[in-house]
Amino acid sequence: MANTYSQIYIQLIFAVKGRERLIRDEYRVRLEKYITGIIENHHQKLLAVYANPDHIHILIGYNNLNVLLPNLVRDIKSNSSKLINDENWFTGKFHWQEGYGAFSYSKSQIDSVIKYILNQKKHHEKQSFKEEYIEFLTKFEIDYKNEYVFEFYDD
Repeated sequence: MANTYSQIYIQLIFAVKGRERLIRDEYRVRLEKYITGIIENHHQKLLAVYANPDHIHILIGYNNLNVLLPNLVRDIKSNSSKLINDENWFTGKFHWQEGYGAFSYSKSQIDSVIKYILNQKKHHEKQSFKEEYIEFLTKFEIDYKNEYVFEFYDD
């Protein structure tokens, strides 16, 4: 689109189906690099990504408005699932859960969001993913129903 400019920062969060801890640390960097390629192929700017064993955080500069956000997320999820399954990272079939969270930020918040994402391992020593995700929904004042939030199982 000629003369169309945007500066939108979005953090995406989605979980492994059933919140199983299937993303092992030895595969984490491979998955993150693969997802980086998917995002770049959609002409978006990756600012940070961290794959936890049971969920992932991705911060993008959403600057190609011709790419619909749901389509970008669909492609990230389907192509990364295909990678994991094709390379047999574990016995069984890998799937991401349906749905995702998308949270927007201002330019002044980007450095702290990047630090937050890259510090996930330490962060989750103190807070579960469920607590974290509910906190996001609350902080961003998103009305939600427990039955429609990611599948959470008591540990």
